[in-house]
Amino acid sequence: MADWQEITGGITAPRGYRAAGITAGLKPSGLPDLALIFSDVEAIAAGVFTTSQVKAACVDYCRQRLQAKHGARAILCNAGQANAATGTQGWFDALESAMTLGQALNIPSESVLLASTGVIGQRIKMDALKSGIPKLVAELSETGSDAAAKAIVTTDLVTKSIALETTIGDRPVRIGGIAKGSGMIHPNMATMLAFITCDAAVSPTLWQQMLSRAADRSFNSITVDGDTSTNDSLIALANGQSRTPAIMEMGLEAEKLAAMLTAVCQHLAKAIARDGEGATCLIEVQVTGASDELSARQIAKTIAGSSLVKSAIFGRDPNWGRIAAAAGRAGVLFEQENLQIKLGDFLMLENGQPLGFDRAAASAYLKQAATGAYLKEDTVLISVSVGNGHGTGSAWGCDLSYDYVKINAEYTT
Repeated sequence: MADWQEITGGITAPRGYRAAGITAGLKPSGLPDLALIFSDVEAIAAGVFTTSQVKAACVDYCRQRLQAKHGARAILCNAGQANAATGTQGWFDALESAMTLGQALNIPSESVLLASTGVIGQRIKMDALKSGIPKLVAELSETGSDAAAKAIVTTDLVTKSIALETTIGDRPVRIGGIAKGSGMIHPNMATMLAFITCDAAVSPTLWQQMLSRAADRSFNSITVDGDTSTNDSLIALANGQSRTPAIMEMGLEAEKLAAMLTAVCQHLAKAIARDGEGATCLIEVQVTGASDELSARQIAKTIAGSSLVKSAIFGRDPNWGRIAAAAGRAGVLFEQENLQIKLGDFLMLENGQPLGFDRAAASAYLKQAATGAYLKEDTVLISVSVGNGHGTGSAWGCDLSYDYVKINAEYTT
C-alpha cells in the first residue's frame, strides 16, 4: 500500500508555491499560452532534458543554470513556438525572456528557468511574451495550478496534473506536478514538458539523483510514436517550506520521498501516453523474469513502441506474435522456451509454446478498453515473462490510429 495520499492543488499544493497561466497571443488559436510557476523562496532545482543533438534554446539555458548550481525561484513556459533550431537569435530570445521575468518578479534572471513548446524552427513571439509577463505575474495565485496546466498544452486533449502528500518527521510533505505531451513522444523523453514542485528540504545532489531515477521509471518509459523531441524538459523544485528536517543522504525518509516523486512522475507519464495523438486506449507492458530492471524496461519499451503491436491493438486484433517479435528484437538475451505472453487475462504463450485461447473474447477485451478513454478501464495490459530473473520493468504507450496520421499531416498547415 502506498505511503501517501492524493490531494488537490497540483503544483500549488506544496507550501510556498504560486502559479498562473494566461493568453499572451503566442498561439494563433487564442488559447492560453504562457505559464509561470513561482516559489516564495529560493528552491533547489533539478532537471532531466532531451538527449537529442538538436536542442531548443530553453534546454541549453536550463542546463547551464543547473550546472552552475543556481537555485531557482521561477519556471516560465511558453506554448506555440518551440524556439528550437532558431540559431543565435533564439538563444538571445531565451536570455531576454529570463531577464524580463526576473525584472517583473524582482529576482535575478539566474533564478529563472525556461521551457518552450510548439513548432520547431519558430522563434518565440517576443513582443507578445514581454507584453504578457506583467499580467502573468499579477495573476500568480496559490490556486493557479489549473491555469498553468492549461497554458502549457499544444495538441493535448486534456491537461495533466497530480499532487500527493506523505508525512516526514511528523509533518506533511507534498509533491505536485503538471505536464504536457501528446505526440512526438518516445523514451529518452519526448515532446513533453513536466514541472514538479516539492516543499521538502533535500540536498541538491540527492534531489537530482531522485529525479533522474524517477524519469527512467516514468517519462523515459513511455512512447507514442517513436519520435524524440528537441524540447523535452523535466524540471523539479524543492523549497523546504514544509519545515521538515533536511534530507541529506539516502535512508528511510529519502526513500519515501523518492518513491512519492516517482509516483507523481508515473502518473503524469501515463497521462501523456493515454492522451497520445489519435489514441483510443493506454497500453501498459509489464515484463518480469529478466536479469535486471534495465533489461526488463528495455523489453517493455520495445513492445510498447512497436508500430505493429500498436496497430494490432487499434484494430482489436489479439495478435500475440507481434508482441513476441518485439520482445525478441529488444536487444536483451533470453531463452525463447521461457517466454510467456498474456493479454489481459488471456494466456497466449507459455514456455515458448502457443496456447489456444478465445480470440473473440480477447478482441472484445481490446474493444472494451477503447470505449473507456481517459478512464482507468481504458488500459490494455500486456504481461510478458522472459525467465526466472529478478528484473522487472514497465512501459506505457497507446494504440496507433488513423487520426494520428491526420493530426500530424496537418500540424503546421
